[in-house]
Amino acid sequence: MTAKDNVQGALIDSLNGLLADTFALYIKTKNFHWHVKGPQFRDLHLLFDEQAGQVQALIDDIAERVRKQGGKTLTSPDSIVAKTKIAAQDSTDLDAMAMVKELMEDNLAYVTRLREVKAAAGEAGDNATDGIVDDWTDQAEERAWFLREIIA
Repeated sequence: MTAKDNVQGALIDSLNGLLADTFALYIKTKNFHWHVKGPQFRDLHLLFDEQAGQVQALIDDIAERVRKQGGKTLTSPDSIVAKTKIAAQDSTDLDAMAMVKELMEDNLAYVTRLREVKAAAGEAGDNATDGIVDDWTDQAEERAWFLREIIA
């Protein structure tokens, strides 16, 4: 395997990690949308749904970046679990502010993953991925900001 193949493989691997995190963040955000309760129910229910939709919209774009680079995408829930850095949250009884805090931290972790993808894209000379990651980063930072302001 050549150095170029290694760099390309690292980019594909980082994109698949991002894809796994995107699936996991989407599911967690929808879980919180469905199970939030308390005085801020309506506002948080709507915010979580809006944010989940934004995250879901990235799934196909990320998978297509993997394919455009000649890679194979994730194929199953097990492959998502194996690659994600987003911790599972199966509780349906979390306090609303605990949900907000967890999603804020997850979105900040997502930004870290995006920066890893950007670095890998730069190494691979993939200008398209390098550029689009900036938009995805801005979206994730905005999600984290909205959530941070709720608990400030």
